[in-house]
Amino acid sequence: MTSPFVYATTIDELCDQVAAFDPQADLASVRHAYAFAEEAHRGQKRATGEPYITHPLATASTLAQMRLPVPIIIAGLLHDVPEDTARTLEDVQEAFGEDIASMVGGITKLGKIKYRGMERYIENLRKMFLAVAADVRVVFIKFADRLHNLQTLDAIPPKKQQRIAMESLEIYAPIANRLGMGEMKGLLEDAAFKFVSPKEFAWVKNLAKTTREGKQEYVEHVMELTQQTLQEANIRVRVQGRAKHLYSLYKKLLKNDRSIARIYDITAIRVITKNVTDCYAALGIIHGKWSPLKGRIKDYIAQPKPNGYRSLHTTVFCEKGEIVEFQIRTEEMHAENEYGIAAHWSYDEEKQRYLSKPTTVPDWVHELADIQEELSDKKNSLQSLEEMKIDLFHDRIFVFTPKGDVIDLPEHSTCVDFAYAVHTDIGNTCMGAKVNEEVVTLDRVLKNGDMVEVMVDKNRKGPNPDWIKFVRTRHAKARVRQFAKSKITSWIKGIFPKGKE
Repeated sequence: MTSPFVYATTIDELCDQVAAFDPQADLASVRHAYAFAEEAHRGQKRATGEPYITHPLATASTLAQMRLPVPIIIAGLLHDVPEDTARTLEDVQEAFGEDIASMVGGITKLGKIKYRGMERYIENLRKMFLAVAADVRVVFIKFADRLHNLQTLDAIPPKKQQRIAMESLEIYAPIANRLGMGEMKGLLEDAAFKFVSPKEFAWVKNLAKTTREGKQEYVEHVMELTQQTLQEANIRVRVQGRAKHLYSLYKKLLKNDRSIARIYDITAIRVITKNVTDCYAALGIIHGKWSPLKGRIKDYIAQPKPNGYRSLHTTVFCEKGEIVEFQIRTEEMHAENEYGIAAHWSYDEEKQRYLSKPTTVPDWVHELADIQEELSDKKNSLQSLEEMKIDLFHDRIFVFTPKGDVIDLPEHSTCVDFAYAVHTDIGNTCMGAKVNEEVVTLDRVLKNGDMVEVMVDKNRKGPNPDWIKFVRTRHAKARVRQFAKSKITSWIKGIFPKGKE
C-alpha cells in the first residue's frame, strides 16, 4: 500500500501544505525554522546522497499532512539539529522558545542508544515509554521521522536495515496502535515488513495487487451504487475504498491457512457521514439493499475498541453475490481512527481552529513510568519485557462488569485477570466467576463482549499460587507472585525464629 503522504521537497511546498488546512498559520515561523535547520545541516548528506535537510523537511511534511499545529511542525524541522550539528538545544530554545525546544529535546533523548541486542531493544522501549508519558507530541514527531527513514532504508547496510525494521515492527507500530493511530501503524508496519521478511513481503504484495486489480471495476461500481442509494435517502456521505495494509493482510493470511478467499476486507468500502444518526441510517439502508452475513455486524460506535477506534462494520452479499465489507463512521471518527490521539491536536476547518489537546490520556499511559522502571532493572527486565508486551502490544478485548463498566484486557485473559483489573482486593479474594450469567472456572479465557461477575470470599487471605499457571496480565502475575513470596518468607521465619540460626 502506498503512503498517503506526499513529501514536500522545498520550503514553499511545505508552507503550501500547512496553508492548505490552516490559512492563518504562522508561515514566517515555519520558514525561519527551515532556514535555521538548513544552515545547521549544510554540507551534510543522507546515506542516499541527498542533502540532509530533505529528511527533516519530509518529517515536517508528514506532520503538516496530519494537520498538526505549527509548533509541532517546527519541532519536526529542527528534530535532528542538537544531535547532528554544531547547534545546541540552548540555541534552539533561544530562537524558538521553550515549548519547541522541549519537544526537540525529547526527540534527542530518544536518539542514540549505546547498547546492542536485547539490551538495546529494552532501552529503546524504556525511552519510548518515557516519551509517551511525558509529552506524546514527541512521539508524533518520532513516528514521522521513523516513517521517512524506513522509506529510504535501501541506502544503508543490510544488518542495519534489519535492526531498524525490526525495531519499527516491535516497538513503534505497536505503540502507534495503542495510541489509536491506525494509519501510522499500518504505514510503519508495511515499510518495515519489506526489510524484515522480503520474500513474504513480495508474495503478499503480488497477491494483493492481483486480487485488487481483478476487483477494481467491481468495487468502483459498488461505491457508485452506495453513494447513489444513500443520496436518494437524503443522507450526505463520502464513499471511498480502503485497501488493507500489506502487513495486516499478511497476519490475516497466516490465520487463514494463507487463503485469500476467506478474507473479505482486502478492499473495504468506507461510508463517511455527517453525524452518528446517519451512520445507523446508512447501515439500515445498506442492509435493505444487500443481505448481511450472519455474525459479521460489529458496532464499535456503541462499544469502541480499547484504543478508541469507532465505526460500524458490516459484511454483505453484494452485487452478483460478491462479499464486501463496509465501514461506516462520521468525519470525526474517521480522523480519530486514522490518527488517534494526534487527531485531538489537529486543525478543524469548520471551526477554523486547532482542537484542544485532550485533558486526559489513556489509562495505560499512566502505567508506562512504572514499566520503564522495571525495564531498567536488569535482573527482572527480560521477564518484565515479555509480560509488558502481552499487556500493551497484543490484541485487546473489552469485557463488561455487571454494572456495564468496560474493562480493557489483553487477548486470552482469564476471569482472574479481570478480577485484578477491577481491583487488587477483588483479585486477591476471588473464589468463583460467572461469564454471561453462567458459572465458570477461574481459568476461563474471556472473549470480546463477555459480561463477567466475580464472586469473592472476604475471609480469603490471598490468591492461590497455582493461578500463576494461567493468568495473563502483568498486574495479576505480580500480585500472585508477591503473595507466594510472602508465604515462603513467613514459612522460613517460622522455621528460623528471630535470633536463632
